Amino acid sequence: MPNQRFLIVRLGSMGDIVHTLPAAAVVADSFPGAPIDWLVDRKWSALLDGNPDLNEVIPIDTRKLADILAIGGRLRVAGYTAALDFQSLYKSALLARLSGAKQIFGFDWKYSRESAASLLYTAKIHPQGTHKIDHNLDLARAAGATNAALATPRFNFPISAEADEWVAAELKKHSLDKFFVISPGGGWRSKCWPAERYGQLHAEIARRTGLRAILNFGPGEEGLVTQLIQAADDPAPIPLQMTIPQLISTLRRAQLIIAADTGPLHLAAALGTPALALFGPTDPARNGPWSSMPARTRVIRHAEPGETTYKRGDSYSRAMLRIPVPEVTSAAIEMLEPSLEHR
Repeated sequence: MPNQRFLIVRLGSMGDIVHTLPAAAVVADSFPGAPIDWLVDRKWSALLDGNPDLNEVIPIDTRKLADILAIGGRLRVAGYTAALDFQSLYKSALLARLSGAKQIFGFDWKYSRESAASLLYTAKIHPQGTHKIDHNLDLARAAGATNAALATPRFNFPISAEADEWVAAELKKHSLDKFFVISPGGGWRSKCWPAERYGQLHAEIARRTGLRAILNFGPGEEGLVTQLIQAADDPAPIPLQMTIPQLISTLRRAQLIIAADTGPLHLAAALGTPALALFGPTDPARNGPWSSMPARTRVIRHAEPGETTYKRGDSYSRAMLRIPVPEVTSAAIEMLEPSLEHR
């Protein structure tokens, strides 16, 4: 169709943005030359910097009314023919509506995280695929993306020379050649594994392989870092609070990441880094790490029937607490073996 212009609304978080990238790619492939803009929370905008499938990345802080009002005016003059809301929240649907797009595509009330959001769409779909990536591709298809373009999911991540230099300097400072990454945090405590267990895991991997981990953490997770390092004893993992470009550069070099159902896990898997995923309440068939090399991902989960849920919990779930340290240790060492052979 001539004169098409698309707006993607996926505000956050890291893992959800990663799982939306293939949908943006197929829209770009299906409509060559059509501008595609992406409205995203300012916190996560660096994930999209330099993405060749996008015309413009539009950062927003939805906590600020002034930001929302300003963005609304800016979006309306862009002349969007279609807005695709992958977030399924009332605020994201409202922003899609504020864009003035002639068509607003979103998920139906049965699938939307906030069912009222679907009232603001002009076209609603109920996805048929299994994984979140499949669901997002279904929404892209509803907006006109062709079946041929949906064959191979494509991820585009920024490459930063500055971040690469920073990571190289950190690795040199800590005398690290080969290493793995532990990312113990997460938005929901119920999806996380206890920090003390990560520490015990690190101690055993270090003892048996000689490898140390880089400990990835975000703002407000300093307490987790302290608990983990105390449990790890010596040698301790190396804690690094990184920007998104620095995290991407680190994950590209890592031999393995060990994490729960969190953004860094999904980012690493999409980059092709081996990923050991610890899952509890969420279903890995729907939300698991996606890689173009499936043999590089492994999931450990011991949830019982009826325990699958997407409700945010503020305490460790029984499903996560059933995952024992020895099982994770064995899986991690097995995944690390190919890199150990070339030391």
